[in-house]
Amino acid sequence: MTVPHLVKAIFELYALVGDAFAGSTEALLYGDRIIAEKLIERDQLVDELYKELDQELADRLSQTPLSADEISYLVGLMKIVPELERSGDLAEHIAQKSLLGLSSEMSPRLRGIINQMSATGGEMWRRSAEAFLSSNKSAHKVIDALDDEIDELNLAYYTELAFSCKEIVPAIELSLVGRFYERFADHAVNLARSVSTLPDLH
Repeated sequence: MTVPHLVKAIFELYALVGDAFAGSTEALLYGDRIIAEKLIERDQLVDELYKELDQELADRLSQTPLSADEISYLVGLMKIVPELERSGDLAEHIAQKSLLGLSSEMSPRLRGIINQMSATGGEMWRRSAEAFLSSNKSAHKVIDALDDEIDELNLAYYTELAFSCKEIVPAIELSLVGRFYERFADHAVNLARSVSTLPDLH
């Protein structure tokens, strides 16, 4: 089993999703349609890589003989890969919302909170990716703490949204945006926890 090949491909998926997440925030805050449309189109790369990895992992699990650790490792990766794909979908959803002209509906404080959620979520994602690459079994503890910050920011976000946005349609769309950031952070936590359970292959 060529583990380095799998690690490299999965880390590439981490990178694609992380870049998309950062770009989607930029598109949202500045109402940049060009960035948004490129990110939406590029999500196809995430989907294609996900399908390739999912198939390869299934093929490898069907091979014999495999040790108990090898089986456990492959099953663990099969949990990680779909989580990455769903995280990519969330980045795409944020990019899609930026096409609705929501930037003009945001108060300065709301924009600031979005920027903070993006920065913290991005840090969680970076740490999760590094944990996977280095097989760090304890990184999830730090990421859990950062997730608490996201929860606090999310509460502040909805409080500010209720106070500052009086138009129903933009308020509904922006409430979904807040949910996307929260879920993205949750995926970073789940990924780091999954990494902590992967056996070490020698």
